[in-house]
Amino acid sequence: MDLNRFVLTFVQMRLTPSFFTFDFFLLCLSNFLFFSSFNMIIPELPAYLSSLGGEDYKGLIIALFTLSAGLSRPFSGKLADKVGRIPVMMFGASVCFVVGLLYPLLTFVSGFLFLRFAHGFSAGFTPTGASAYVADIVPFQKRGEAMGIQSLFGSLGMAAGPAVGGWLAGFWSIDWIFYCSAFTAIFSILILIKLKETLEEREKLSARLFKLNKEEIIETRVLLPSVVLFLSVFSFGVVLTIIPDFSTHLGIQNKGLFFAVFTLSSLGIRLIAGRTSDKYGRVVVMRVASICMVAAMAAIALAESKTILLASGVLFGAAVGMYSPTTTAWVVDLSLDKYRGRALATMYIFLESGIGVGALISGWLYSNSTSNFKLVFLTAAGFAFLSFLILIFTKRDRKLSQSHQ
Repeated sequence: MDLNRFVLTFVQMRLTPSFFTFDFFLLCLSNFLFFSSFNMIIPELPAYLSSLGGEDYKGLIIALFTLSAGLSRPFSGKLADKVGRIPVMMFGASVCFVVGLLYPLLTFVSGFLFLRFAHGFSAGFTPTGASAYVADIVPFQKRGEAMGIQSLFGSLGMAAGPAVGGWLAGFWSIDWIFYCSAFTAIFSILILIKLKETLEEREKLSARLFKLNKEEIIETRVLLPSVVLFLSVFSFGVVLTIIPDFSTHLGIQNKGLFFAVFTLSSLGIRLIAGRTSDKYGRVVVMRVASICMVAAMAAIALAESKTILLASGVLFGAAVGMYSPTTTAWVVDLSLDKYRGRALATMYIFLESGIGVGALISGWLYSNSTSNFKLVFLTAAGFAFLSFLILIFTKRDRKLSQSHQ
């Protein structure tokens, strides 16, 4: 029986087409540059906003970005399913370019907050189109692994962006960091031009496509993984908002260092998590990820030195590395092919909502008082634990996922 199973598995692997195509890796490279672009400025934004007189609005730096990203998701999902994956990705990267050039011009609090809101449309479009593109070209048996590789390149960008931005801040003014961010987005766009569109039946862009029916906003088939993701990424919003100040509190000069550490630590685990979820199911991997997130937030809450904080960042990165490809693959598993963009948009709506809520609540709890750091991070640990409880009562999903194909 074991021999028969081995032979069957071997035959399936041989018959499964490879997803390691030139277009796949071009997409991954474009993803790297895109995520590098808008993450490059993150570590310096709290101090920059304070210099403009907006220190009381630090929670809005991430919240406004994620709000516009979430609001744009239903549109990006519909356009990805109707117009094509590549136009949606190109629009998002173009937003990064334009807004990056405008930051040095609108040097007042309301102007900055407006640009943060506008900048979020980039994240509302490009990742939706990119995930749908990968799902189009990758077979079911390799979906988790492919999502792991794609998210690995995105994570490299998320690591390189803050690290480079923090390094540049030691030599140049923040205006030059904004310009570097903008032109990094241009290279992402140039790569997308070389890709072949994967959506076969496409429509021309028209005004009617921007009119949404009720059922086009949320894809109900993927609500379960989306809710779990919301509770999990609450911690991410907390980290983006509070870690720069917490790093300064602990005497860490480069405020992008924690971001680089946790992102780099997530790289290898993404590939392992993707392959494991292909074999044993998405829910199993998500349970482990949620426990890691709880532990990471609790460890950060107790951190009193640079060493402990960065060690906590490694654990946080492991959790993020398991969540990202596994949730995306789970959502694609449960979605119908013709509504793949909508399903992924739904997931990202919950993603941005979780990050935004985490940013707002953490900013409110923190209130620029260092005595509140522990409360903020323990609150994040509580949200992550809620996601674990949901997953404990969720049946293993592998057979269920296959039945949708």
